[in-house]
Amino acid sequence: LEKSNMGISRDSRHKKRVSGGRMPIHKKKRKFEMGRQPAMTKLGKKKISVVRGRGGNLKYRAIKLDFGNYTWQSESCSFKSRIYDTVYNATSNEFTRTKTLVKNAIVQIDAAPFRDWYLQHYGIDLTGKDLKKAEKTSAHVDCKIKGRQSNRTIDEKVAQQVSKGKVFACISSRPGQSGRADGYILEGKELQFYLKQMEKKN
Repeated sequence: LEKSNMGISRDSRHKKRVSGGRMPIHKKKRKFEMGRQPAMTKLGKKKISVVRGRGGNLKYRAIKLDFGNYTWQSESCSFKSRIYDTVYNATSNEFTRTKTLVKNAIVQIDAAPFRDWYLQHYGIDLTGKDLKKAEKTSAHVDCKIKGRQSNRTIDEKVAQQVSKGKVFACISSRPGQSGRADGYILEGKELQFYLKQMEKKN
């Protein structure tokens, strides 16, 4: 006889009561309560595994990822950006050390797409370099950019990060389920909170 391994189950029958007493097991494990091994998506060249789920639905299990779509919420713009590193994870420091990409992991991404957009949209280079305009723009475009500059607000800490070429972002998708590591740039109070957490860790 072949030795069968116990499967991962998502039922609650094996749990104890609040009082500490054991629950009477009145039925066995069911297929619809089945769980699977965690994907533990790592940072690296894109590699996706397709898993068939209940009802013939497909899950896209990301084994490795190095790019994602990130949104700059205050500016309402999104760009595909390279993920450089994982810097913080509330679940476990081990996830940070092993560069594991999970939902709500704090990562460092390439700021170049956002810096270029900011220059094109506001006519301001966040790197602080005075660039001479190669192309002469029309008076209409100049007026448009001037109007945008009058209402311009930017988080100082985000501006500093963009000028250095890397920004902190949070993954909001589930890499082990959707096969993507998309998210948003951290800013405001949320950024301050995570910067404080990272200082504590170091």
